[in-house]
Amino acid sequence: MTYPPAGGTPDPYQPQQPYGQQPGYDPTSPYSQDPYAAPASGAPSSGQPYGQPPYGAPSSGQPYGQPPPYGQQPGYGQPYAQQPYMGAAPTNTMAILSLVFAFVFSPAAIVMGHVAKKQIRQSGESGEGLATAGLWLGYIFTSLYVLICAFYIVVAVVAIGSSNTTY
Repeated sequence: MTYPPAGGTPDPYQPQQPYGQQPGYDPTSPYSQDPYAAPASGAPSSGQPYGQPPYGAPSSGQPYGQPPPYGQQPGYGQPYAQQPYMGAAPTNTMAILSLVFAFVFSPAAIVMGHVAKKQIRQSGESGEGLATAGLWLGYIFTSLYVLICAFYIVVAVVAIGSSNTTY
């Protein structure tokens, strides 16, 4: 038996021909021809001259398929009417102040919130959510202040009433 077997699998330890190159091509040899190189004449490999379109494409006599010069340009149709930019409605100032005063002086937030809601209904401004938040927070903080004050009054009355001082 001879190694490698004739017609069998090639020896895996011998260098392979990369990318299906021809067996006679040696890239290190200065005299061998590269099968992937362009022809020496400078013509493209498809056989077509540079100026003609390949694959039988129609030729109008103009290079690169340009239209004839000085022709009338085709119409683009009627432009559509653009809607004017309306912008966002301004935010009601009383609504902003209602939210701010809910943390500073809550009874004022309640008044400003109601005024803001009335102005928003009449003028169409934005800020209804701010006014509602100012109203809610104003009512909550005002009720908390009232409860705290009531608690202090009760504690003071109980403290004064339970003092056992005799004169």
